[in-house]
Formats: sequence, C-alpha cells, structure tokens
Amino acid sequence: MRGETILIVDDEKLLRLSLQKVLNDAGFPVLEAASITEAAKQIKQHDADIIILDQKLPDGTGIDFFRHLKNSSSEIPVIMLTAVDRSDVAVQAMKLGAYDYVTKPVNYDELVIVVEKALESTRLKRQVAHYRKEQEHTYGFCGMLGSSEKMKHLFETITKIAQSKSSTVLLTGESGTGKELAAKAIHFLSERREKPLLSVNCSALSETIIESELFGYEKGAFTDAKTQKRGLFELADSGTIFLDEIGDISLKVQVKLLRVIQEKTFQRVGGTSEISVDVRIIAATNRPLEELVEKNIFREDLYFRLNVVSVRIPSVRERGNDDILLLADYFIHEFNNKFQKNFQGLSDEVKQLFVQYPWKGNVREMKNVLERAILLGEGDYISNEHIEFSQLKHSQFFRDSATSETPTLYELEKRALEQALEATQYNQTHAAKLLGISRDTLRYRMKKFRLPVSSG
Repeated sequence: MRGETILIVDDEKLLRLSLQKVLNDAGFPVLEAASITEAAKQIKQHDADIIILDQKLPDGTGIDFFRHLKNSSSEIPVIMLTAVDRSDVAVQAMKLGAYDYVTKPVNYDELVIVVEKALESTRLKRQVAHYRKEQEHTYGFCGMLGSSEKMKHLFETITKIAQSKSSTVLLTGESGTGKELAAKAIHFLSERREKPLLSVNCSALSETIIESELFGYEKGAFTDAKTQKRGLFELADSGTIFLDEIGDISLKVQVKLLRVIQEKTFQRVGGTSEISVDVRIIAATNRPLEELVEKNIFREDLYFRLNVVSVRIPSVRERGNDDILLLADYFIHEFNNKFQKNFQGLSDEVKQLFVQYPWKGNVREMKNVLERAILLGEGDYISNEHIEFSQLKHSQFFRDSATSETPTLYELEKRALEQALEATQYNQTHAAKLLGISRDTLRYRMKKFRLPVSSG
C-alpha cells in the first residue's frame, strides 16, 4: 500500500465498495463515509490525503460540505462526483477550489489517474510549504547561513537567477560549501517552485545507469528492461533537475545532455520517438571544468552552454570569523534538539580553534565535527576534549599533550566507546556507525577495554 489515504464520501454502498476495490488495487488505503456526518468524523479521527465527494448525500450536499471544509482552512484536495447532467455542480466545485471532478457512471481508470495527479500536486505543495517553514526557522537564506559580504552577495545573485528565465545554471565551489542548498534556493524562489526538483549525483553512477536515470528507457532496451521507465528529465518537466558533480559524466552522456539543452528534446534509451521537455538544469562541480575541457574529457560546447550563468559558492575560510561562529551556533542548536543536550555554545578556546582551523571540508565538515561533539560530549560548553577534527595533521589545533589535564589516548578511546554505546542503548551496529568503524572493530575494542555488551 502507498502512504496516502483516500476518503470516499457517497451514500451508495455498492459504488463505495467498487471505488474501494479499484483504489485498493492501485495501492491506496481507503476510508468510507455514507454521509456528511460520518465524513466529518473520519476526517477528525484519521489523516485523509484526498476526498472523493458525491454531491447528493442524506444530510446535505457535497458542495455545502466542501464549502465547510474550505471555511475550516482544510487543505485536503477534493474530487467531486457529479451526474452527467449536473455541469452546474462541477462548475461550483471548481470555483470553490476542487482539484477536479468525475462524472457518473465513474470511469475507474480515469478516476485513478485524477487521484494520482491530485496527490502529486499535494506532495509538491507540501514540499514547498516545508521548505518555506524551514526558512522561517533559520537566520539565513533558504537554509544557507551567513552575514559576511560574500554571502550577502551570493544571496542577491541567487535571487536574481531564480527570477530569471535562464535554463542553465552552473554552481562551482569546494566540496561541502552548500551547492545543493543553492540549487534548492534557485528552484524554490523561481516560478518553477510548484513543479518537481529532482537531483542526481553524477559521480555515484556508472555511464549506463546514469543514462537510464536521466533519460529513461523503453521496454526491451536491454536485458533487465522489463517495462518502460521514464527518466528524470521527463519527471522534472516544467521543474528543475540538479546534476551534482557534472564533471564526472561520460562523453556519451554529455552529448545527450547537450542536445536536451539546445533542442529541449531527447530519446529514451532504446527509443526512437522524440520527447520534449522544459527543464531548468542546475549543474554543480567542485572540479575546474576548464581543465577538464583542456584534457578532452569534458565537451567545450557543453561547458559553454552550462556556463551561461555561473555562481561560485565561497568556502568557509573565505567567509570570515563571524560566519564561522554563526554556523557553529546554528549546528549546536540543531544537535542540541536532536540529541536532547543543552550545550550553551563553544568555549573561548574552541572558538579560537574554529576561526583558525582551515575547514577543508567546509560547512559539511563543521557539521560532522559538531554532531560528534554534541552526541558524545557532556557539559555546558563544547571544549577541546569534545572536538575531533578530521585533519589530524593540524596538530597545532589541539591542546599540548604534555599537560597533565589532557586525558591519555587510552582514556579518550574508552570514553568515546562508552558514550557511543550509551547513546545507542548498546546497539552495536548503530554505535559502530556513530564512531565510523566496523562492528567487528567495535566488538574487538569493547573486549579490549572490558566493556559490557549491554547497559545491564
């Protein structure tokens, strides 16, 4: 069964049973109501994702009930059932904001299609609402934080690009700077916000798989192609597609991508028919594409097509001390909530470490460092002993190991194991994941430090 639930409101028992079977076969859980009163109870007791509403009911009309739903600020999409000769009902329903209407006798195939489209529209609206809510709870810009001049300039640039008609955008910058957040901002601030935003990591997929993912395939195109599959470009029609690590795609896929940009058409793998799409392409890379062009592993014409509008996301090092501490405060707040801790902030010593540390992994690295510190640490402020940087070669950022106050490596390792086990209720698989080691390594070290296998 799918996640969404359908509420059928109709006083004809036989029709309700027929609709229930059709929708169950399509994978939808179904609730039933024979009257407005029953429907109100169902909505109060259950989470309905869509309502199929008949006009003629024992205790009122479907239009009256729909009007009541609208007045109560209900966002549940409604599909009206009307008689063929009652076009006035359909008109009223659509004016009130019904998603669609279906005439009786019901064409079940048509109904399922209408239901699926209504649910897709609802999902997109919820996605947009969630994204906007996220923005309200951050003191940044579309999930990106920063008060430095570089970040203010970036936010202004993203806003202009989002509101433009540009069909391609190239995002550049080091790994971990937030290119995906920038892509989301461009999409959700644009006129395409109600349509899909689909993403693919080009470096994570082989040439064959990424071609199938992007462009789809026809039944029988290859051995495992049992059915036809639509690709991301079709699914993202009128929306946005985000191609992360664009520099890693093969020359063969580059040719098809160039054609989509130039002609807005493509063919599925194994297909012959042309498919037209209107998609904004946002490509991202942490590799200099100019060098890849010189090495003949990235097409020059594709590079120029992608580079019509280019945005560079600054590294953490370039953004200044205020932004570094702003990011740290944000992540401390986030992980305090996640792990039910109450850290007040960074100690003065750690603040000094943070503004001096090179942050080669940028925002992502800082997030990981603070997640581990808050998960495993205790106290009011995050101190040196809570911090473990990924770049151990920067030994100047750690306390002098000669001081007597510094725990020994043996003590630190044992403490990390104990805290990870306690945080996961001694679930060894989860504890190993938190520590970034294998389960076998965890068990070996538990035995080494004579740690119990359970909290009892």
